[in-house]
Amino acid sequence: MKKNATRQGKPRRRPVFPAITEKYMRPVLRLKQGLRLAAAAVVLLVLTAIGTLVYLGTHALPVTMISQTSQMLDLNGNVIDTFHAGENRRSVPLEEISHHVVNATLAIEDRRFYDHRGFDLKGVARAVVVNVGSMSARQGASTLTQQLARNLYLTHERTWQRKMKEAMYTVQLEMKYTKDEILGMYLNQIYYGHGSYGIEAASMMYFDKHASELTLAESAMLAGIPKGPKYYSPYLNMKNAKDRQLTILQAMVEGGSITAEQAEDAYRELLPFQKLGSGEHEGFAPYFRDYVRQVAVERLGIQPQLLNEGGLTIYTTLDPTAQAAAEEVVKESMPASSGQQAALISIDPRTGYIKAMVGGTDYKTNQYNRVFAKTRQPGSSFKPFVYLTALQSGYMTPVTRFKSEPTVFTYDEGRQTYEPRNYGDKYAGDYIDMRRALASSDNIYAVNTIMTVGAEKVIETARSLGIDSPMRPLPSLALGTYPVSPFEMASAFSAFANEGVRMEPTAIVKIEDRNGRVLYEEKPKAIQALTAPQAYVLTSLMESVFDEGGTAHRVASALRRPVAGKTGTTATDAWLVGYTPELATAVWVGYDKDRKLTVAEAYRAAPIFAKFTEQALASIPPKAFPIPEGVVEAYIEPSSGKLAADTCPSRRLETFLAGTLPNEVCGEAAAPVDREDKTERPDEHRQRSWWSDFKRWWTE
Repeated sequence: MKKNATRQGKPRRRPVFPAITEKYMRPVLRLKQGLRLAAAAVVLLVLTAIGTLVYLGTHALPVTMISQTSQMLDLNGNVIDTFHAGENRRSVPLEEISHHVVNATLAIEDRRFYDHRGFDLKGVARAVVVNVGSMSARQGASTLTQQLARNLYLTHERTWQRKMKEAMYTVQLEMKYTKDEILGMYLNQIYYGHGSYGIEAASMMYFDKHASELTLAESAMLAGIPKGPKYYSPYLNMKNAKDRQLTILQAMVEGGSITAEQAEDAYRELLPFQKLGSGEHEGFAPYFRDYVRQVAVERLGIQPQLLNEGGLTIYTTLDPTAQAAAEEVVKESMPASSGQQAALISIDPRTGYIKAMVGGTDYKTNQYNRVFAKTRQPGSSFKPFVYLTALQSGYMTPVTRFKSEPTVFTYDEGRQTYEPRNYGDKYAGDYIDMRRALASSDNIYAVNTIMTVGAEKVIETARSLGIDSPMRPLPSLALGTYPVSPFEMASAFSAFANEGVRMEPTAIVKIEDRNGRVLYEEKPKAIQALTAPQAYVLTSLMESVFDEGGTAHRVASALRRPVAGKTGTTATDAWLVGYTPELATAVWVGYDKDRKLTVAEAYRAAPIFAKFTEQALASIPPKAFPIPEGVVEAYIEPSSGKLAADTCPSRRLETFLAGTLPNEVCGEAAAPVDREDKTERPDEHRQRSWWSDFKRWWTE
């Protein structure tokens, strides 16, 4: 027995071809090792992809502030101004965008948009084939989602880092938003040239219509601009724009959204382009627009950046009909070469809404808004505050008389004197009552009144009606020697038109953010400044200003409705502040540097008021001022102020506060007028104006 066999058992079998076996086993081992590594890599890639998707899905997209244009709307919802910081943008929901725009955009930018998840490999391949075949960049390779990600969050630099970020943001957009939401964001964000971002702003700029109203031809034209706004803008190169439009129409035919006949008709359509920079709101109500912006920022606390970039909607009180009338009348009435200025503000007394505002004759050369200038003396237009104080005091009634003659008044316990004069030194030379004094603007009567009731009381009355300008308790206050603004005067007179209730003037009704959330909403502020009977009696007195003998009687023929008001004239200022039941309006004319007015220049305020009032209310039937409870009408004898019996030589129907009728009677006993008594008196037509007859008929 062999020693090795005994120690190791069976003898070891050796391979027959040792070299050949080792040669083939090594690659197999390497293959197995490679497969294991590949499997590990695949698993790692899958895990990485899953981890990346989980990461992207749980992390928010970068914060982006897309600047949006804010809009200012008039009372009818028309745009009168826009605010933006270099980017004119106005977002609208996808359902408010024409389907032609959607189809045109998808046809040329991303035909398979609804079929891919942000990246379109088939689209890339197709674009390469099409572009090579046509030898032009006819189709792009980036999807709408990729373009949106780039425009929202990235620059347009060509680096791998930017490409990686774009891919990540593309995935996140597809994960967080629906296809319709992505498409809507894209159409509201893309640049269409000339400062317009988004399809709504582009539609308004190019065609002056909303995106929902765009035709096929217009949509195909606009859809071609984003690829190269400077190259394909119809304002800059119409041939390039039409060629691009044709390319898009052909792509739509290929995609099946339109027929070849529709494409041909659209290409031949003559498009109604707007003149660049000629929006309808340009030049309209510029002083009002400035005022609204000032109120929004300074009073309501809206940040200027939010106003310019936040896509706000500001609903205003401006009446386009009234504003157009105001601008037209001021322009026609004020000679452009004279240098004379004018201001007009009109307020709805029932709501306090500012309906029209003109702050000067030429906004382009001078933006100063004279509606708010507290540097102009109101003159005799201030007298209604004096007479209202007298009516409220109980000391005086419409038939209280003072003598109209040159008079020296003593005040300050005899230490001071004041000697007012009537215009042109014209005096009645006899006793006149309040109605005649107001109609003829008698200064002596006004100073007698303020001396009777007290200047301090007159200031209190003016303050209660919204006059905030500085005033001193002097006799000259009765003649309007202390400056006030047209804004204050219109607001104060609006209370007379609204049965004594002064509605705080407002220009902004509501402000909404880009999502429709209300940031501010006006709450009407009503102030009972005087009683309804007091307001009516004063209104009745001021109606005489437009009657024969009144200071505004020359414009009475231009007025076809009940109107009350008061003129005011100083050496440098001319006013007419008046009202109907629907509008309270203040008109001022003069020079900025206190140059004296000629007679012709001072006369311009009244015609402006009359023409504006009729044009602004042309579609509204005439309406009489409502007669409230607490008002009594009675016939009086004008020369004595006594109640008039049938035997009095002259009689006039006068309006009184209940309980203030005269105690004395001229002739036989007379009683207050019974409104149910329709019996005509022999001298009624002779003693009453036609306007009084009309008023009585209207209210009966």
